[in-house]
Amino acid sequence: MTIRTTFPSGADECTAWLTLPEGPGPHPAVVLVHGGGATHEMMLAQYEKWFSQAGFAVVAFDFRYLGESGGQPRQLVSQRRYAEDVDAALAFARSRPELDPHRIALWGTSFGASHVLAAAARHHDLRAVVVQCPVFSGRAVVFRAGVRHLLRFTAPIAADLTRAALRRPRRYVQLVGEPGEPAFVTQPGALEGWQSVTPPGYRFDNRITAASGLGMLFYNAASAAPRVRCPLLVCACEHENLIDPAIAGRVAATAPGAVLKYYDADHFTVYHPPAVEQIVADQIDFLTTHLLGSGSPGTTNQSGETVTAVDM
Repeated sequence: MTIRTTFPSGADECTAWLTLPEGPGPHPAVVLVHGGGATHEMMLAQYEKWFSQAGFAVVAFDFRYLGESGGQPRQLVSQRRYAEDVDAALAFARSRPELDPHRIALWGTSFGASHVLAAAARHHDLRAVVVQCPVFSGRAVVFRAGVRHLLRFTAPIAADLTRAALRRPRRYVQLVGEPGEPAFVTQPGALEGWQSVTPPGYRFDNRITAASGLGMLFYNAASAAPRVRCPLLVCACEHENLIDPAIAGRVAATAPGAVLKYYDADHFTVYHPPAVEQIVADQIDFLTTHLLGSGSPGTTNQSGETVTAVDM
């Protein structure tokens, strides 16, 4: 059962979806945090289904300025405000009588992994954290495209900052595009990857306020890893195509209690079969151990890892 609701964050509200498992509560809960520019409609429903079938309540939400949540201007990407949204989502989860406030985990994908890692460094009462295809450094994504690519946004960023100061309509730029296009993310396959997680008939608003890029440049959540105290599962891609995969390894090496697993996938195939089946099975096993108190029965894959069956 999924309940559509809202919770306050700052002066606005985030639209949220609360999915409850069968049986009496209070239930352990997993709060889902999406990636850059993405909304609830972009693949989160499958995780709500799988995690709730495993016995966890699930809280998903749209960040402010995106999707069905409030906030102006639209398509503003703000690391500070998104951190407030994650904190507000945790407060919402702890306030619900159906959920156990002492058994809450965070789950983050792509750029959402940065917000989750930073939140885990702030909230030492979390029971577990899971991240997949993690983007722990905004500037690592931008710099991978080269300095010349970065310089082409100087004028749009300056114009957007001026418009914001004058309270005028914002200057927008494309978020993701083909190599060579004037978009922030232009790695080969990125546009097709974003499209692969967009359901038929859903309009992905492929733009952000230009000045949002400054926040991405100075956002390095990897530095928060040593302050994470709860168990952390890092699900990294062997063929990561947005960011240097070694960054995930360094985060896992510096976060106490971290477990690092690599998968035969790139940044976008992690959402689709066959990779998603193994990844989610490992995530459920990890969450079961730390939220329910014991590991779930599983089978052994070709890599010798124990995985749990997932009903696709």
